[in-house]
Amino acid sequence: MTLRDVLRWLPIERLRNPPVRVAVLRLDGVIAPRQWRNALSLAGQAATIERGFRLSRLSAVALQINSPGGSPVQSALLYRRIRQLAEEKRVPVFAFAEDVAASGGYWLALAGDEIYAEEASLIGSIGVVTASFGMHRLIERFGVERRLHTAGENKSLLDPFLPEDPADVARLSVLQQDIHASFKDHVRRRRLGKIDAVDESLFSGEVLTGRMALAKGLIDGIGDLRSVMRARFGDKVRLVAVSEPRHRRWWLPRFLPSGAQSQGNLVAALIDFGDWLEARALWARFGL
Repeated sequence: MTLRDVLRWLPIERLRNPPVRVAVLRLDGVIAPRQWRNALSLAGQAATIERGFRLSRLSAVALQINSPGGSPVQSALLYRRIRQLAEEKRVPVFAFAEDVAASGGYWLALAGDEIYAEEASLIGSIGVVTASFGMHRLIERFGVERRLHTAGENKSLLDPFLPEDPADVARLSVLQQDIHASFKDHVRRRRLGKIDAVDESLFSGEVLTGRMALAKGLIDGIGDLRSVMRARFGDKVRLVAVSEPRHRRWWLPRFLPSGAQSQGNLVAALIDFGDWLEARALWARFGL
């Protein structure tokens, strides 16, 4: 075989014009500290995010988001890491909401320079919610005694193993209002010129469909990841999945572990079960 024959078979055009590559990062699940099972957190996602932005010949990063929200801190940390890398690499970011991108899930979507959703996607819920369980009667039934000792009158806040204290509820409300103000400022900054910044109905915690969110300026268009990326970068665009889809959010904890004899094990198991119930409650708010 001659050199001419070899060159004839080489994909010269492909070498001259390599296909556009888009890294696809999937963010699926409740946003919570890493000790929550299967939760989205910076500690759990940092390596995947870094890997996505390190792809060679990278033209854009696409976020596939399916989250009912959760921790405002982890939402902010994930958002900030994505934006830092986008600015360092000078790569645009596109966010795509699937079933739901609400509350902290919408905070993640704001990491996108452009946000897209399906017409029936659930978007927004720009507010703050705190959910917990009162377990003081439950542990009494099992003969568990809760002992709590603090230095500082405000050290304990809404302990789930103690009866609810109205003073604690008032303190919690102050914290929620401050977090809500930060959330509103974040939305106004990222959607500047696209939303009516003085429209307080945007920040009532209401959930909108994709069509409603588009009319309000919370998203930029209706469309799925593949269609939008092909329209933007051409039919030969390569979508490189950097993270695997998560299918474990229906996990049911073994809330009564075999061989658990100590009170400590029982309390830990009840907390674990409470975390699972709280995660399920977040999804259930959106019918999922």
